Amino acid sequence: MIYYEKLVQKTFQKGDIPKQIITSFHNAFLSLDLTKDLTLFDIKKMKGNFKRNYYRLIKGKYRAIFYMDNDDFYIVYIGKRDEVYDSWQ
Repeated sequence: MIYYEKLVQKTFQKGDIPKQIITSFHNAFLSLDLTKDLTLFDIKKMKGNFKRNYYRLIKGKYRAIFYMDNDDFYIVYIGKRDEVYDSWQ
């Protein structure tokens, strides 16, 4: 399953991210949910002292920060490259 945090849902509703980017990320997460293969896209594990293993997925100028738990994907932040790394923590 794919779960979007409330902050991400609000960002979608406000229209801060183009619909094409939202669709692209959602399709990517659907593919990941189906295959569980993190090598399908440009995904890297985030460095830092976190309680979970966070990953980032790149689509153009946008980044999605997510983690996995029991084969489910939890998207915690989606935003532009220059603001995503400071804003989601």
